[in-house]
Order: sequence, then structure tokens, then C-alpha cells
Amino acid sequence: METSNVFIIIVAVIALAVILSCIVTVTQGYIYVITLFGKYQRIMRPGLNFKLPFLEAVYRKISIQNRSVELEFQAVTIDQANVYFKSMLLYAVQNAEEETIKRVAFKFIADRDLMQALTRTIEGSIRAFVATKKQAEILGLRRDIVEFVKEQIDHSLEEWGYHLMDLQINDITFDKAIIDSMSRVVASNNLKAAAENEGQALLITKTKAAEAEGNAIKISAEAEKEAARLRGQGVALFRQEVAHGMSEAAEEMKRANLDTNVILFSMWTEAIKNFAEVGKGNVIFLDGSAQGMETTMKQIQALMMKPAGTK
Repeated sequence: METSNVFIIIVAVIALAVILSCIVTVTQGYIYVITLFGKYQRIMRPGLNFKLPFLEAVYRKISIQNRSVELEFQAVTIDQANVYFKSMLLYAVQNAEEETIKRVAFKFIADRDLMQALTRTIEGSIRAFVATKKQAEILGLRRDIVEFVKEQIDHSLEEWGYHLMDLQINDITFDKAIIDSMSRVVASNNLKAAAENEGQALLITKTKAAEAEGNAIKISAEAEKEAARLRGQGVALFRQEVAHGMSEAAEEMKRANLDTNVILFSMWTEAIKNFAEVGKGNVIFLDGSAQGMETTMKQIQALMMKPAGTK
């Protein structure tokens, strides 16, 4: 009886083990590749699946989720400058179709081999692109490099069952000597731009100052012109009034039978008085002789009679 119970227990354990080996739970985001005697048989999708015990085996678990990897490599430009790249690669299985999964499962022995081939392919594409460019152009061609690499490796990745989703070049650096020379070039260009700006500012300042000075001279000349015109009009009016007053005074003296030269004598004495009061000199030279006075009076008479005659 005890022997039969032991046999039953053994059979039950074996049966349970067989049943459990038939059950396969596939995690979300994965697809299992099943082989029968080492040959591809089918795929299992996420959820509860069953397989033949001891005959079918899970050959590989394929992740259909996005995967990323960081790459670092070096390239040389056409002018023999070393360029160092740090990039991030984002890729995934192309789709969940059976044929695609078969390519992913059997193209490479392991993921390590896939990554080596993928890294070398991308590195070769970037090096081929950089080798045709000059060092000064590289920093401005980040997007062009990415587009060139995608074009070059998309076909290869498709044959392997993968798709390149994104390639980001996070850092581009050069040798220290090149970086120092680039810094000096940038600094000199900045100094040149600053000098040009200062020159333009000084030119504008000088131009505006010259324009302001010219306008001031023009305004002053116009004002002087107007003042001279007004002074001329004042002198002319003064002479007219003097001539008119002298004419009336002469007429009055004629009617009174008096000598009109008294008027000229009065003007001469008034002139001397004005010289003494207004003049800034300490000495006034005058010809005090009768002949000198007569000459002066004739000059005054000629001067004063001219406006009256023209009138």
C-alpha cells in the first residue's frame, strides 16, 4: 500500500511538472520565439500561451519596446582635425509581424553582436560624412549629420528587423589646440565688430555735431542778415529824420534872418560831446582851428545833405 502511494505521488508530481511546462506567460512588451528540435516553429505574444512539453523550447525573448544606447567615437575632417562625438541612439523592432520577429531572432547570435554592428555602422557613416567637411563647418552641420546617418543605415536596419527612431548628437568637441584657436578667432571677431560699431557710433556723432554746427551757423547768419537789414533801415530812417529836422530848422532860421551854419556848429559840438561820453579811449584828437572846424562842418553838411537830396 505504501509503495502504491509513493508511485501515485511521483506520477502526480510528474504530471504537474508536465502541465506547468506547457504553460508559458509572455510579459507585455515581449514576443517569444519558439523552436521545435532547434527549428523555428512559431511566436508567442503577450499573455497566457501553451507549448509542447520537452519538445518546444523558448529560443529567444524579443523586446518590442524602444531601446537607447550612448555612443562615443572619433572622426577626422578633410583638413585633418580630430572631432569627438557623443550621441544617443534610439531604436526599436520594426514591427510585431512574424517575419520581422524571425529576422530579429536569427540575424545575430546575441544582442551584443547587434549593438556592435549597429555602433560600427553609425560610426562609419558619420566618419564618411565628416571626412568630406572642414573643421569650421562641423558645428553647424549637426542636423545634416543626423539626416545623412539615417539615410545610410535605415536599409541595413530594416534587413535586421529594426528601425532607427532617433539619433541625437549631444556633444561635438575638438582637440584643445583647435578649441583654443577657435576661441581666439571668436574673440578677435568680437573685437572687430566692437571696433566697427564704435567707429560707426563716432561717425554718427561727428556727423550730427557737424550738422548741428552748420545749422547753428546758418541760423546765426540769417539772424545777422536780418539784424543788418534792420540796422540799415534804422540808419536810413535816422538820416531821413535828421535831414527832415535840419531842413525845418534851416527854414526857420532863414525866416529869422539867421546863419544856418549855426546848425552845423551845434551838430559838431554835439558830436564832440558824444565822443567824450561814449568813447572808450582816454585821448580824443580834434583839429580845434577855425579852418579845421570849417572842414569838419563841410563834411558833416555834405553827409547830411546827401540823403535829403536823394529823397
